[in-house]
Amino acid sequence: MDIEHIRAPIADDLQAVNQRIRCELHSDVVLINQVAGYIIDGGGKRLRPVTVLLAARACGYTGDQHIAAAAIVEFIHTATLLHDDVVDESDLRRGRETANAIWGNQASVLVGDFLYSRAFQMMVGIGSMRLMEIMADTTNTIAEGEVMQLLNCHDPDTTEERYLKVIYCKTAKLFEAAAQLGAILAGRPREEELALSRYGLHLGTAFQLIDDALDYSASSAELGKNIGDDLAEGKPTLPLIHAMRRSSSAERRIIREAIERGGLDQIESITRTIESTGALDYTASLAMKEAKQASAQLERFPGSPAKDALIELAEFAVKRRY
Repeated sequence: MDIEHIRAPIADDLQAVNQRIRCELHSDVVLINQVAGYIIDGGGKRLRPVTVLLAARACGYTGDQHIAAAAIVEFIHTATLLHDDVVDESDLRRGRETANAIWGNQASVLVGDFLYSRAFQMMVGIGSMRLMEIMADTTNTIAEGEVMQLLNCHDPDTTEERYLKVIYCKTAKLFEAAAQLGAILAGRPREEELALSRYGLHLGTAFQLIDDALDYSASSAELGKNIGDDLAEGKPTLPLIHAMRRSSSAERRIIREAIERGGLDQIESITRTIESTGALDYTASLAMKEAKQASAQLERFPGSPAKDALIELAEFAVKRRY
């Protein structure tokens, strides 16, 4: 499924968002321009700003504040990427060196802070207390998710419930906010706002589930990062959690030790166990259910190219290979 087809109804809006991002990125501090520009230009799919724009258009919004809102969401997402790569000690993202690998951890963390603060400056410019409330809660939840994931790292006893809670906080919450902002800006009834927030929640969950499955099934070239990164970092994602539930005691011991120690010494053996236990199919099946739940939230909205694109976006989240 082609992401460009999904973007088509908001092509002009998306171009305006990119222009706004470049304008708001400017700083008199050269290093900020370099680091922020590098990661913003890193080839991301812009799914979160796309969600803002499509949700706003699906609600019949005709103003221009959705452009700033979409840029705000992308800035917050980009800040989390900069911080994540430092915490995870990652050296590859979207097929390129990470910012921390080039400029160091200190620059990456501080530029991430700049992006967060610039996002809140832009929120003040929009002047909606409801929007600021949503985004303040969202950034706080993301930070909690980062800490929860840190606690789960190297813990082979992490449950599916704990894993899904991290997914909600780290990933789904920002998609939830992105979709909700469209209804807020359009002044739609509370029921529509809640429907779109649930759409974003299910969309984000499906997206992250597939991301975690791709870590054991896609190629590095397709995925844009090193295969097995999650295992190398000791992250017990759903494919590993499910594989341990269905594997032999010997296979389970290998997975547990890999999570506890981190590293890829047993990656081939673990990948075989993941495949033989149906862990990838299980993860993909759960993602598909989430995508269907996302699309179901849109039934109350009238037909439009934006609504159709939101439905396609949910399908893309689970059918993609990158």
